[in-house]
Amino acid sequence: MVCKICEIRRPKRSCPAVLGEICPLCCGQQRETTLDCPLDCQYLQEARLHERPIPVKPDEFPNQDVRVTDTFLRDHEELLVALGRAVLEAGLGTPGAVDLDVREALAALIRTQRTLESGLYYETMPENPIAAALCRRIQEAAQEFRRLETERLQMTRTRDADVLGILAFLQRLEIDRNNGRKRGRAFLDFLRGQFPDTAGQPAPSAAGSLIVT
Repeated sequence: MVCKICEIRRPKRSCPAVLGEICPLCCGQQRETTLDCPLDCQYLQEARLHERPIPVKPDEFPNQDVRVTDTFLRDHEELLVALGRAVLEAGLGTPGAVDLDVREALAALIRTQRTLESGLYYETMPENPIAAALCRRIQEAAQEFRRLETERLQMTRTRDADVLGILAFLQRLEIDRNNGRKRGRAFLDFLRGQFPDTAGQPAPSAAGSLIVT
C-alpha cells in the first residue's frame, strides 16, 4: 500500500479529506493547502498546537482610524458575541468557506458600514460568491441583533459606529489568527473554541478572551 496523495511513500495515517491512507509528509505539506481538512481531524488539531502565527504588527492592521479599546469591547460584549458567533456559523455553514473568504467578507462589510456613517448608504458585496454569502449572513445577524435590542430596551443603543468597531476588531483578529494556508480555517477554529455549541447562551468573558495581544 502507498500514500493516496504521492503514491510513493508508505501511508501511516488515515486522512478524512481524501478518504484514504496518506504519509505524514503529504499530510504536513498538503494540510489546509490543497486539502479541505475537517476541523475535528486529530492530525489537524495536533498541528494547531505547533503552528507559528504569522507575525503581524498592530500598525499594519487595516482601518487604523477605527479605534478599538479594551473598554469598547467590554462595553459592547453582547454585540461582539453576536457577531463573533455569526461569523463562526456563517463560516461553518457555507460550503467551501475558509478564513480568506471571511477576511474578504469582513472587508466588504466594513466598507458598507463606513458609508452608513457618512450618511450615504452603499452596499459593498464581494465578487467571490462564497465571501458574498458570508457577507449577507453576517449582515443579517447584525440587523437582527439591533432589532431585538430595540424591542428589549425600547430604544436603539447600538450605533453604526459600534458595529463598525466590532467588525474592525474581528477583521484584525482574523488577520492575527490566519495561518497563511490557502484552505486554512485556523481563525474559524479559534472562534469555535470561543463560542462552543451553546446557541442562545452568552460566552463567558468573551471580550477578554478575544483580545489581540
